[in-house]
Amino acid sequence: MKKSVFIAFVVSLGGFLFGFDAGIISGVMSYATPEFNLNDFQTGWVVSSPSFAAMFAMLISGKLSDRIGRKKVMIYAAFLYTSSAILSAYAVSYEMLYVARMTCGLAFGAALVVAPTYIAEISLSESRGKLVSIQQLNIVLGFFAAFLSNYYFNKAYTTGVSSFLTDANVWRWMLGVAVFPAIVYYILIFFIPESPRWLFTKNRNDEAIKILIDLYGASVGSDETKSIRDSIESGKSGEKENLNLKELFKPSLKFVLGIGLLIGVLQQITGINAIYFYATSIFKQTGIGDDASFSSGVLLSFITVVFTIVAIFLIDKIGRRPLLLIGVAGIAISLLLCAYGFKNATYQLTAQKITELNIKDTSKLTLVTNRIYENDVEFKKDMKSLLGLKIYAKNEGAILESATTMNASLVLIGIMGFIACFAFSLGPVMWVMLSELYPNKYRGLAIGVIGFVNGLVSWIVQQVFPWELSNLGNAMSFFIFGAIAALGFFALLKYLPETKGKSLEQIEHDLASS
Repeated sequence: MKKSVFIAFVVSLGGFLFGFDAGIISGVMSYATPEFNLNDFQTGWVVSSPSFAAMFAMLISGKLSDRIGRKKVMIYAAFLYTSSAILSAYAVSYEMLYVARMTCGLAFGAALVVAPTYIAEISLSESRGKLVSIQQLNIVLGFFAAFLSNYYFNKAYTTGVSSFLTDANVWRWMLGVAVFPAIVYYILIFFIPESPRWLFTKNRNDEAIKILIDLYGASVGSDETKSIRDSIESGKSGEKENLNLKELFKPSLKFVLGIGLLIGVLQQITGINAIYFYATSIFKQTGIGDDASFSSGVLLSFITVVFTIVAIFLIDKIGRRPLLLIGVAGIAISLLLCAYGFKNATYQLTAQKITELNIKDTSKLTLVTNRIYENDVEFKKDMKSLLGLKIYAKNEGAILESATTMNASLVLIGIMGFIACFAFSLGPVMWVMLSELYPNKYRGLAIGVIGFVNGLVSWIVQQVFPWELSNLGNAMSFFIFGAIAALGFFALLKYLPETKGKSLEQIEHDLASS
């Protein structure tokens, strides 16, 4: 068991790097947006471009791993992670920055699909949920490390503690530190075995048996060998290379494919990556200020870690279905709470507040002195018009801190509640169920397709979110996410099966028998 836990941690380090990138970018954009004078579309593209690249990587990596092996795909992913960190830190233009981040997207797209597949294939049924959930734990540990890193870099720069950090390079250091965990991932991946189930499909039986015995001992290893061989023989998995997309839509797979798509879409369309990738910006919208926005990101990621650990302990005890249903209901309530908090906010810049702003020319703001805005859309529109995009982007936190009157605690509670509920439900449970639902023959292709859809939805949400905040406002943006989560809850309540405690072969027989 100890060996399989270690292997699961190593394999899911790709998830750590995904989480690190997602957390880092929320702080980076506070500096990179004014540095390159980015508009809403460009800001969205820099943030979302990894997800755009990832969805194509997800589409092909499952089938590629069926062909060349799970381990080789993860080695390539680790190399791309390392390259991306270096290129991002040295980006000299908007174009170079998003190309470097797309390279990162190719890496985590492959890693996020192949890792849970690999872990499920080396796991026993009674521990599979815990081991696959380690990927989500590593993702949230990556978030935590990133927000902590951002906080210290921002603190060191703004307080003058560091003499080498400047407005122009602090974000480069934020991005560049990712090279260290990427190198560790690249080295350790060479020390794990290949998936025994994959080896059996390639008729490399001796290697597969040796790995199973090494992991679980002669008795359990022998039982697993028989179960896998029987499944492969009945499913004729040796014909994997001839699979095409149409076969996923055969009648025997329609139900499990539909469940996978429902969970895959719901995980992203409720806005999780909008919250993570734009966390610092969202916290600024509450008017708590720049420093508090960075520190709130640390708290957010810490809560994610805690509740992901809760999920790891519960997922094989109470099951996948209860965790998802409770979590998605909590997500809907939390997001609607955020919408209510933002809906009741007002915005006003007094003459005194304007003089306190660290902006060279505040005379233009006298045109809106003491004017009360009932919504953030009109307020931010006027600020951008009077100050210009670059100056507003650089000072957004300070401006909103001065102007906003709202119950910031209510919104923060809503966001933290959303993060907590996601962390013990849609975060880990999606990857666990995707690794379980599909027969050996179709697993790589099915997870790749659903990963593509998941990545597509993630990209759309990230790309549109800055536009949403600017044109629909904070309240409506969160209301839309909350309403979608509520609809998702009722769909899961009706259709979601339970897979706890069943072997992959038993699940195949129950849900997707031909």
